[in-house]
Amino acid sequence: MNKRQRQIAITEIVSAYAIAGQEELADHLRKRGIEVTQATLSRDLAEMNVMRIRSGDIFRYAMRTDETENSIKSLVWKEMLGAEANETVVVIRTLPGRASGVAMFIDSLRHPSVLGTIAGDDTVLVLPASIRKIQTTIRFVRDLLTEKTTA
Repeated sequence: MNKRQRQIAITEIVSAYAIAGQEELADHLRKRGIEVTQATLSRDLAEMNVMRIRSGDIFRYAMRTDETENSIKSLVWKEMLGAEANETVVVIRTLPGRASGVAMFIDSLRHPSVLGTIAGDDTVLVLPASIRKIQTTIRFVRDLLTEKTTA
């Protein structure tokens, strides 16, 4: 089973069933004769832009579409309160308990000036890919906040 075939199977399963977690997804794959490690499954889900969405009282995996992307953006904008920066890092303030979701969203955008994020409870550190890219990173975050105020 090659990677492409495995990812096609993941797409079919996620589209057909309300899959709540990686273990459940791995069980469905095993039923199709596909053995996969948790690390490989995690990489596949990230590469395929599969995300967890709330469906009633539970979370389930879903394929990311433009519609879900816009839905996520509208939620993230409501959760961001403001941002500050210095010459090395950008700090985003969020509603309490919302930093992790904001950080995941920023990471999912894969902006070339962003190396990654670190989330606390109500604070996200946005790390630039390079100190030389800090101004681009600051503009990127400010653009996210600007979209918030114009949305």
